[in-house]
Formats: sequence, structure tokens, C-alpha cells
Amino acid sequence: MMNYKGYIGKAEYDDEAETFYGEVIGLRDVVTFKGSSVKEMQKSFRESIDDYLAFCERMGKTPDVPASGRLILRIPLMLY
Repeated sequence: MMNYKGYIGKAEYDDEAETFYGEVIGLRDVVTFKGSSVKEMQKSFRESIDDYLAFCERMGKTPDVPASGRLILRIPLMLY
């Protein structure tokens, strides 16, 4: 997994195509990246995040933020 500006990318390797490909996880929007080497894939990941943020800014849209994975639960005091 990779992390850039708080966004997390998950990648896999396609042996047949000899290419790494991945997706930014935890978003409703789809943001993908790929590369033929680890270094190229990491660069593509960062560029994809930057492109996504720039696109959202141009469109006047608030970019999705990755889910934190935390669940906040409020329980009434009488249940303690």
C-alpha cells in the first residue's frame, strides 16, 4: 500500500502484461494508476492524486477524503 496526501493506494502486478496497476481506496470516486516498474507506479500514483485534486478544484467539487476506518458510536449512559 502507498500513502500520499492522506490517500491510500493499493496495487497489484499483472504478470502477463508486466505492469503494476492500482486504485486509490476509500473513495466514492474512482482514481487509478499504473506503471511498468515500482518507481513508475509510485510516480503515477502521486500524479493521479494531484490530477484528482486539481480536477475537483476546477469543477468546484469538494474532493472525497479517504475513510478513516474509525467508527464512532454513542451509547446512552443508562447502558453503561
